[in-house]
Amino acid sequence: MQPDSITFFKDLLKTPSPPGYERPVQEIVRAWAWQYTPYVTTDRHGNVIAVLNPGQQQRIMLAGHCDQLSLMVQYIDGEGFLYVQPMGGWDMQVLLGSNLLVWTKNGPIPGVVARKAPHLMTGEEKNKVPHFHDIWVDIGVKDKKEAEELVHVGDTVTLVLGMREMHNQLATAPGMDDKSGLWVVFETLRLLHDQPLQCSVYCVSTVQEEIGLRGASTSSYGIHPTVGIAVDVTHATDTPGSEKKSVGECGLGKGPVISRGPNTNHHVYDRLIAAAEAKQITVQRKAHNKATGTDANSIQLAREGVAAGLVGIPNRYMHSPVEMVHLGDMIAASELLAEFCMSIKNEDDWIP
Repeated sequence: MQPDSITFFKDLLKTPSPPGYERPVQEIVRAWAWQYTPYVTTDRHGNVIAVLNPGQQQRIMLAGHCDQLSLMVQYIDGEGFLYVQPMGGWDMQVLLGSNLLVWTKNGPIPGVVARKAPHLMTGEEKNKVPHFHDIWVDIGVKDKKEAEELVHVGDTVTLVLGMREMHNQLATAPGMDDKSGLWVVFETLRLLHDQPLQCSVYCVSTVQEEIGLRGASTSSYGIHPTVGIAVDVTHATDTPGSEKKSVGECGLGKGPVISRGPNTNHHVYDRLIAAAEAKQITVQRKAHNKATGTDANSIQLAREGVAAGLVGIPNRYMHSPVEMVHLGDMIAASELLAEFCMSIKNEDDWIP
């Protein structure tokens, strides 16, 4: 990645964006987008939309969601311990023992996810995966009064944020789902901003994907795209225990993933493959036999229907503190989408 692009990515990853509380990260997205187009808006739902070459017959929507897996403070007990509820799909066994940040109106407060030490548990408790009411967040206060001076019910909580670079162009961070896809969409904006286009390109940072694909529903209704491509993470299966016969083969560093199935339009799939071949980009292919749990699902169903596509960034350890991606896969995905958009002609027909 070029220096300003990697800085943009790191800024996305260190900025909190719980569902419904995405404003801090959207400010970073807007600042990036303003460098490349004067057409940057934010809708009432909070989606940020940056447009290149507006007013064309073909409207291509590229969407990456900016919200991340989070928690919300539900209750503060008499000793000042916080009880939380999930915002998105957590694996409790991964969450236990994690370092957290509680995002208050006066800034972040450190905390930890805690439960009884194993020495103090009964045999039944040791063998049981706890529920959210069985764990608590300890912020180091004396009592409820001190806690309530710092934290309010409804404050959001994230894992400690920030990216760690690893060997072989790998990087790990909470929120790679889907800030890696978000980065790809807005890196594509940078790649396309001075290129000739016969279509309008709408780069969208969608909100509230983790709680029901909500921002994609509202933004795609407003944009009314002819083609909509979601960019999201997809499960890498290059780790021990992955059953490739059930979930397919996908590895980090082997290129972005182009999905195929009833959630995607045949022409969009074929054109993505053609764009990869034209740019000599190595890609992986993934089959989805039903609707996907991504923004592509909502985009496809907008208004009278949209020609949908789905590009995946291989991700190890999804919905954990150590989500891992390959930076080269992200760069290749942005180049793939830029080539796809530059290939669009006014007369293109997306009817299957």
